[in-house]
Amino acid sequence: MNRTTSFLIATALVLSTAPLIHADVKTQHKTSFKLEGMLGGLINRFAGDAAKDGVISTTAVKGSRQLRGSAQSGRIIDLTEEKVYDLDMRKKEYRVTTFAELRKQWQDAQARAEKDAKSSQEQPTDPRQSGKQYEVSVSVKETGQSKAVAGHNAREVVVTITLHEKDKTLDAGGGMELIDTMWIAPKIAALDEITQFDLKFHKAVYGDMVAGADPAQMSMLLASYPSFKELSDKMSGELKKLQGTPLATTMELYAVKSPEDMASASTQDKPSGGGLMGRLAGKFGPKPKATEARSKVFTSSDEVVSIDTTVSAEDTAIPAGFKEKK
Repeated sequence: MNRTTSFLIATALVLSTAPLIHADVKTQHKTSFKLEGMLGGLINRFAGDAAKDGVISTTAVKGSRQLRGSAQSGRIIDLTEEKVYDLDMRKKEYRVTTFAELRKQWQDAQARAEKDAKSSQEQPTDPRQSGKQYEVSVSVKETGQSKAVAGHNAREVVVTITLHEKDKTLDAGGGMELIDTMWIAPKIAALDEITQFDLKFHKAVYGDMVAGADPAQMSMLLASYPSFKELSDKMSGELKKLQGTPLATTMELYAVKSPEDMASASTQDKPSGGGLMGRLAGKFGPKPKATEARSKVFTSSDEVVSIDTTVSAEDTAIPAGFKEKK
């Protein structure tokens, strides 16, 4: 699953408290992801128009089966069989993996990530282990703006999550800022069915990992930054206060260097600077000039294009002519 879809699912799950209602639903999403900096330029170049214009994907749920797919690939999940079918649309092939095998892969990935994190020469990587005290601030703002999304009237809500040094502002102590702009419609039961399906699958295989998140990426994140769970829990607590179903979301992540980091960067060849945020910017984000204290790491967006409650068995079945790859 791509990262933008993961973000929307994670947001939807904390907003949705409806029970599993076993309703059929099929949706189309338009997603995009842009990573800044040198690495981003390389990835975006290979991604072509998809990085610029976005990718259209389909999600269908019927009974205990779900399909997510695009023109290139897809995945069918069967909760009753406890199996996953990964589809290669171009080669017309599919591979079968059981929930038990996925769980073992996740456990192995966690073990490798923890070993890599312990052997890293850049320890400590987690803010709580850096010798400084950090805190998380969350702001939820209803802007009063509204617009139509997929035929539904949606209101704009901006959630800002800030990780900063204790007793210092973000600009004074450096840190990280995540801005999530959401368009939320009144509760849509059919879309709640998708989020609850994802939650049930991820609970069965990955436990408390955020639904929709890539297991390998989450393994590295939790191993390198254990405090991410604290940040995520606080975000979820705030989002649960909101009412409705998110139909569109745009997320932006910024790395902010402190004056100390700025001074260090001006005397070094490394444009990413020192400290926690310097390492984040150097690994995953752009490589700004030393004079830039605030740099964007990525932008992602996901918007529901259509919602349909008429779903056939073929919508969640292996396409005709596909052969299993052992």
